[in-house]
Formats: sequence, structure tokens, C-alpha cells
Amino acid sequence: MRRHPAYDPPEYRNWTLDPDLLHAARRRIEDDPERRRVVEALSREDLEGLYRDLLRTRLFDIGLKRWVRQGVLSKAWLGTGEEAVTVGSVHALDRSLDVVCPMIRNAGACFMMGMPFADLFRGYLGTPDSPNGGRDLHVGDLDRRVLQPISHMGTNVPVMAGVGLAFRNRGVPGVALTWIGDGATKTGECHEGLNFAAVQSLPVVYVLQDNRVALGTPAEQHGAADLGRWGEIYGIRTWHADGNHVLDTFAATRLAADHARSGQGPGLVVARTFRMGGHATHDEKEARDTFDPELFRSWGKRDPIGLFEGWLEEEGIDATRREELEEAAAAEIEAAAAEALLSREIEPDPSLAFFEGFSAAGVLAPIAHRGV
Repeated sequence: MRRHPAYDPPEYRNWTLDPDLLHAARRRIEDDPERRRVVEALSREDLEGLYRDLLRTRLFDIGLKRWVRQGVLSKAWLGTGEEAVTVGSVHALDRSLDVVCPMIRNAGACFMMGMPFADLFRGYLGTPDSPNGGRDLHVGDLDRRVLQPISHMGTNVPVMAGVGLAFRNRGVPGVALTWIGDGATKTGECHEGLNFAAVQSLPVVYVLQDNRVALGTPAEQHGAADLGRWGEIYGIRTWHADGNHVLDTFAATRLAADHARSGQGPGLVVARTFRMGGHATHDEKEARDTFDPELFRSWGKRDPIGLFEGWLEEEGIDATRREELEEAAAAEIEAAAAEALLSREIEPDPSLAFFEGFSAAGVLAPIAHRGV
């Protein structure tokens, strides 16, 4: 991938592949018969799709960061360094059937499920034609099976348990998936939702995105236990994944989704990763002052895109083809950003400022007619 010195973390700007890390990534797959079977079933087209979505996710974040530098936005919440968690897990789903509820840093899930990039940019701009009418930068689209997340992230856990319950009650073989940050594991709603999903044996997959920081507080300071064993508390089957290795995350999530879809109850994927920035663009310096610089150096060697490029090279997908995919992705993002900026010219309807209330039936109706 072409590097972007003005926007990339310092560790990515002159990035080179560590052969030992690539070898370890391949060995991790090959030493696990179930994961090896899942990965070996991928076609060349599948591998290119994974790479394309990693690029699109990174380039979307760069587009947002550019807007911050230009004064279009005050801040943006980026997932730089964590792209493989989102891309790998969504690729593991049946996107014609399953439902996702992404955290803001899982924005890649939205476009992977079919939402236009321009709508994601509009969500940040708060324009009247954004997916939720400009009310919140957390966006979704039920027509594309993306449930708009709740800003209080632990709350997404019981909500998606409810989606899983709807699947089961309606006899729909779908899976509900959401992501959990290690900070969200401290919330009551998160525990209640996991317990309910486990007790009811619901078809839900929870991806614990363990980046060892809650907002700006290191795990060592917010009482994080060994999250690798967290599923044991609830009796939930757990798969561990290298969150910077897109194929490992893909394989672990596919196994968890198959488990849930077959009626064996929820699955938990614990994906270890690290965010190469702050909680948002406004506190990147603070994050680097807070954490040991060695963390950034060691995780910087494990850029998810660079590592996967090494894998693709060994699979015969060479630099020329990867450049073609990148050029197409970059053009798509640039066009979407330009389109979204035009939406700032739209005058909002003043009546939308008034809240007229809602009924439970009205909220559930859109979900019901989509087969959930």
C-alpha cells in the first residue's frame, strides 16, 4: 500500500515486512486444522476482496483525518491498526442474512454490508440526507442489515441478543454480530446481554476487540482481567484471534458464526489488537504520551495491511494487481467524499427538530418486514 506520511502513524511511514511475523501468521493458520480448512476454501477473488476492504477501511480513515486537518470536522474516531478485526469478521458472515451492529471504529462494516461511502461521510457531516437525518454520527441502515449502534457501547450487547432472539423465534437462520471494546466489558448492560444470550442459547457472535485501552485508560489501570478467558464466565464458546491478521480473524469468526448458526449458542471471538492513535484525532499526542513507546513500535511492525500484502505475494497476487485494487479503492473514497461535501448545501427541514415520540411497534416494524 502507498504510504501517506501526512496521515499515517510514524511507524507505518517507512514500513517494511518482518519475515518472522509473516511466518508466524502462516503457522498460526496451518497449525489449526479447522482454521486451515476455512482459509484454504478461500478463492483468489475472496483474498482480493479482503485486501480491497482493508484498503477501503484505511483510506476512509485517512479521508476523515484529512477533513480534520482541513477544518471540515473537529475530530474523528479512527480504527487505524485495527482494520483486520472488522474486515475479517464481516467477511465471515452471510451478508445477505446476518445483521451487524458496528462500533464507530468498525465503520468498515457499514460499507461492507452495502452502505455507500458517501453516506458514512455524511454521517460525520450531520447533513439532512445522512442515514439518520444528521442526528448522530453513529449510522446504520436496516435495509442493508446494519443496526445503528448506541454510543454507550456496552448497550449493543443486549440489543444484538434481542436480534438473535428474533432470528430464533422467527425460524430465520441468521446470526447477529457486534463488537465489544475492553472498556465496554465494565458495563452492566454488557454482562446482562452476554448472560441472556448464553442462557437462551442465541445465535449471536460477539467480537471482543481487545486493544488494551478504554478510551484513554490503559488496561492495567482499569482493572482488566484476562479477557482471553472472559467467555468462561458465561459458558460461551470462545475463539482467540490475532486481530492484526485478517485471515485469522476471518477464520475464528467463521467458526464462531457456524457454531451460533447451528443452534449451539453464542460465540465469542477475542481479537487482540492495538489502536495506532488516540481515542480520536484530538488526543493522538496524549495517547503517545500515555503509552510506552515500545507498544507503538512493536504493534507498528504488525500493520494489518502490510502483513496481508506479504501473504498475498506468496499466494501469487503481486504488487501490480494490488496497486490496481488500491487505485480503484482510492478513487471510490475520493468520489464519495466529494459527493458528501455537496450535501452541506442542503437546507434542513426545521420540523425535524421536533420530537413527536415513537411506539415500540413503530420501531420494530422495519426490522420485522426485513425477516429478522
